[in-house]
Amino acid sequence: MRIVVLDGYAANPGDLRWDELQSMGECVIYDRTAPAEVLERSSGAEILLTNKTVLTAEHMAALPELKYIGVLATGYNIVDVNAAKERGIVVTNIPAYSTDSVAQMVFAHILNITQQVQHHSEEVRKGRWSSNKDFCFWDTPLIELRGKKIGIVGLGHTGFTTARIAIGFGMQVCAYTSKTNFQLPPEVRKMELDELFRECDIISLHCPLTDSTRELVNAERLKMMKHTAILINTGRGPLINEQDLADALNNGEIYAAGLDVLSQEPPRADNPLLSARNCYITPHIAWASTAARERLMLIMLENIKAYLGGKTINNVAK
Repeated sequence: MRIVVLDGYAANPGDLRWDELQSMGECVIYDRTAPAEVLERSSGAEILLTNKTVLTAEHMAALPELKYIGVLATGYNIVDVNAAKERGIVVTNIPAYSTDSVAQMVFAHILNITQQVQHHSEEVRKGRWSSNKDFCFWDTPLIELRGKKIGIVGLGHTGFTTARIAIGFGMQVCAYTSKTNFQLPPEVRKMELDELFRECDIISLHCPLTDSTRELVNAERLKMMKHTAILINTGRGPLINEQDLADALNNGEIYAAGLDVLSQEPPRADNPLLSARNCYITPHIAWASTAARERLMLIMLENIKAYLGGKTINNVAK
């Protein structure tokens, strides 16, 4: 059995091991694969593993031995699932492996923005505290979270975990969700989307990217938000119209944004958010803690073992 990993570097840049996967058959692991290299590298493979390398209907038609595609992520929009289903190819994903790490990143951004941790640490390194007349200094607002309203868009695994952390901070938690009021804990108040944007001090995006959620955050909704509001996105970059957000930040329509994802990754050098006022961007690392990637590797192996045993799990091409 031939197994090919098309782009294994992001999940395992060398600090984890591929040994168990390699013991399952002939196994070739590539750090990255360009679109033009997919067919040549995938030739003869029964199992293909991909993180961000796109697999199309044309690829599948040209790979008659292919029986299984394993996506090394939760989102699987890079695979033509309908084409796979038509050909009887199993497509698995890796759900919920990074829930805690992503929720942690949400609050890393929130705390950095509300306490300006990075800024004040840099000022101390410049010698500003050493030369200060008083025992302390700050030159930005320092915002306490207790009592603030956080609006969570999408209350799946990560959204719900974010809500639990917010409750621990004493925040009022509001959510835009398909869940009924009976399914929500008493600490979470259900709201309509526009109401959420109007009332909440912090908005955190946790919904999937679909036709209906693409550019969910746009000029119209940004104008609804408080001038003191903070926007957090650890979901998908295209949930936000980036030019509209940059304009809102630069014009003071909202206070700040903390983003771990952008519409194009890596971003173009002229992406307006890279230079926008009070915009804090991390390079899509919310999912990438060591613990989360260890879980990813473990679930990847469990998915393959289940397939080889004749009982697929996490199959999104049913």
